[in-house]
Amino acid sequence: MRTPRIVIAGAVALVAGSSMAAYGYTMGPAQQAADSSAAASSAAKPEIPPAVKPVTPHAAPPTGPTAVPPAVKAVAKPSASKSPKPSATPSAPPPGTITRAQVLSRATLWHPHTDQRVPYSQLTTHDGYRTDCSGYVSMALALGKPGPITVGLASSSVSTPISMSQLQPGDLVVDASGNNNTRHALIFVRWTDSHHSAYWEYEQRGSYGTDYRTRTYGLVSGSEYHAYRPKKIR
Repeated sequence: MRTPRIVIAGAVALVAGSSMAAYGYTMGPAQQAADSSAAASSAAKPEIPPAVKPVTPHAAPPTGPTAVPPAVKAVAKPSASKSPKPSATPSAPPPGTITRAQVLSRATLWHPHTDQRVPYSQLTTHDGYRTDCSGYVSMALALGKPGPITVGLASSSVSTPISMSQLQPGDLVVDASGNNNTRHALIFVRWTDSHHSAYWEYEQRGSYGTDYRTRTYGLVSGSEYHAYRPKKIR
């Protein structure tokens, strides 16, 4: 038997025709013409598969320490808030004023109730201040040297009268009556108890000098001692 030849696309008719002829079969003229035309058309125009659209590869995103991902907006680094620096030293009182703590601190400069205390005298000075009671109080309040006398400490230019129950550290208890041998001034420190039965005080007292002790001056009815608040204290 004759081996048929296979032809791409429209050659099926040619294969079939050759096989039929081998077995004694023949095609009519019309059929032969149609098959010849189809074969010629297929041979002239070979079938081409649909074109595939080429894919353009996207460029790879940059990778590196400075690369910013697409569509990601860089966020600015928040600035650190600056905390105010603490003051190196406590704020000083206004010029011409003094704090209660400063008054009590200055009162210790004459070493009260120690062997180094400043002796009492109305005629001598220590660091520019008289070494009597009013001179000592003037030094603690940082008043002008050598310091006003006891009557001056109780005057409206230096202090304001208050009640004994209103006494606070640094306030004064003054006896401004009598003469220079009976008048006296001292610095209030604190109460000895909640009943205000006595108080601790600093003073420069006769025949002894600078002292720190408890007193009851001004707490007895009719006493000539009264409480005063220095105007310099803030």
